[in-house]
Amino acid sequence: MSANKRIPLILDGDPGHDDAIAWVLAQASGAFDIRAVTTVGGNSTLEKTSYNARRVCTLIGLDAPVAAGRPCPLVTDLEIAPNIHGESGLDGPELPEPTMELSSLSAVELMAKVLRESDQPVTIVSTGPLSNTAALLAAHPELKSKIERISLMGGGIAYGNWTPAAEFNILVDPEAAKCVFSSGIPLIMSGLDVTEKALVLPWDFERIRALGNPVSSIVAQWLEFFYTFHRSIGYEGAPMHDPCAVAVLLHPELFTIKDMYVEIETCGEYCKGTTVADTLGLSGKKPNVSCVMDVDREAFADYLVESIKFYGEAER
Repeated sequence: MSANKRIPLILDGDPGHDDAIAWVLAQASGAFDIRAVTTVGGNSTLEKTSYNARRVCTLIGLDAPVAAGRPCPLVTDLEIAPNIHGESGLDGPELPEPTMELSSLSAVELMAKVLRESDQPVTIVSTGPLSNTAALLAAHPELKSKIERISLMGGGIAYGNWTPAAEFNILVDPEAAKCVFSSGIPLIMSGLDVTEKALVLPWDFERIRALGNPVSSIVAQWLEFFYTFHRSIGYEGAPMHDPCAVAVLLHPELFTIKDMYVEIETCGEYCKGTTVADTLGLSGKKPNVSCVMDVDREAFADYLVESIKFYGEAER
């Protein structure tokens, strides 16, 4: 695919095992012109997510500027997830040391620069708290029209995973999510309704490992580490939360998508961080989010394996 046909893209996240795999898929696709990578405090501290982002970019040969973003949510303290991603935020296999330095620009400054200089609207894939994107919209409202859409992993229509009602990425910074969800920018939300069904099973880990390239070996080990926690709470495989936000842009036919009006609860005693969806159309308000609700699990796993062949295959 020629460069001028590719989709201009900003990857914004807090890697994180599933963020890292999402970025592996984005780089492998050939469909994206990845113009920036921005990091945020979320799964781990900003220092750790920024280091992990540069290690992942080095591993997959992603040559784009990497900028550190907000170390904490807009109005609250940061909550991290070391019980899932480990002390480093990306525990498991040894990764290469970064070959690039962090940009001298902040994440918001880099995002604004990319938008300003692009001759076509840019897609943002956000796989962490939405703090950077909300800060971008507040600082540069004149650039909103330069954003084609935001494909995010976050929320859940039916339930949460960090509290009974709220998913982690939204709960960490609900004020940022409210800003983004009310922005009028086209949103694709890959929430728990779909990501908990996008399971990669231990058999799939071995299919990926058998590809025999350096990236496939690392991905298989990331999946094994990520699965360790999820197996302990009864999962049959590793849920690929963040990769859904990339995959839905490339292969929407794998998913079931429903447009809905969604609000973010920011103050509830029990429901702070909840994505409250008008599933029945009772509000009379127009849908503001394309909610991804289901996935063909086997086809999704096949897509993951096929994508990682980009990095090489062992001779048979």
